[in-house]
Amino acid sequence: MSPTPLSLEYLLRPSALKSGKKPSIFMFHGYGSDEQDLFSFASELPEDFLVISVKAPFDLDPFGHAWYAINFDADYGKWSNDEQAIESRDKIVRFIDEACLAYDLDTNRITLLGFSQGTVLSYAVALSFPEKIQNVVALSGYINESILLEGYETKDFSGLHIYASHGQVDQVIPLEWAQKTPDFLKNLNIDHTYEEFPIGHGVSQQNFYSFKKWLEEHL
Repeated sequence: MSPTPLSLEYLLRPSALKSGKKPSIFMFHGYGSDEQDLFSFASELPEDFLVISVKAPFDLDPFGHAWYAINFDADYGKWSNDEQAIESRDKIVRFIDEACLAYDLDTNRITLLGFSQGTVLSYAVALSFPEKIQNVVALSGYINESILLEGYETKDFSGLHIYASHGQVDQVIPLEWAQKTPDFLKNLNIDHTYEEFPIGHGVSQQNFYSFKKWLEEHL
């Protein structure tokens, strides 16, 4: 299947389903990476899912891509460009709508899988527009409340399920940022699983099999 041109660039693994609307997994890579990164997981994920790995819209010099700019030299830690992040949040929502039309996707069975900055955006989309998202696999990221849609707290989260994990020795995104996630989700009555692994900023084999099992249980 040759990918249909949409508003963001992406890689595609077709669903094995021959008819009917298809469940889908949208992948969002981390800062400085590209759509090839998480796509390596695709062959291991359930065959019924159509898998779409999306490239972030902002180019970095000399290579790689980002969902929003980060200033690593900021005096008060890492400063992120929330305006760009909100722009990317809305681009992702538009892209999902486009992909649902282009590939006849089941709009009630959409999963977001993010890593690092891609997780920050996955949270932003799912918490801002929970009516659009069934599952989130949130790897090595955190919730940035500043980029959530105003009034998100009043939304209906009853159909949203979230798996979150983090490395206990993550040198990029502090563990304590991720550890705020369970209480945040609990306060919104969102069904969630949170796990930590003895790794840095990455996804171990144990972590992969854990989220894969969770995903299979939430089909």
